[in-house]
Amino acid sequence: MRYVKIDQAELRKILELYEGVMSHACHGLFFKEGSVIGTDMAEEALKDRPKFFERAAAVLKERGWVEEVTFSDGEVIARGSIEVTPGDIPTCHRLRGILREFYERFKGGRVKCTEEMCASTGHPECRFRIEEM
Repeated sequence: MRYVKIDQAELRKILELYEGVMSHACHGLFFKEGSVIGTDMAEEALKDRPKFFERAAAVLKERGWVEEVTFSDGEVIARGSIEVTPGDIPTCHRLRGILREFYERFKGGRVKCTEEMCASTGHPECRFRIEEM
């Protein structure tokens, strides 16, 4: 399998491009992109179900989405998200989609993933709440 590398500045320019055309409506598209990206990542991590979240963390770090990540039953804490862009609102839309996909594959049902805190808004880390639906 081949991978494409995109740096943080390029992701920021893509965000600005889409926001310039679609305003904040593009955030839903980025979230859906994350879901697509997260599908194969989650399937890879499910190969060892007892260590699913350890494997999920490793693949997120390996692929450069985060520098550190901690999973728990209802929360994910991420540090060094590639999507962090200083501003007034959370920006880790793709990561949120990836995380939702992880939990849905693991739990076998729908979940809601909300970014409650983001390093983009000055917090030291990004925090995502996971709620079963």
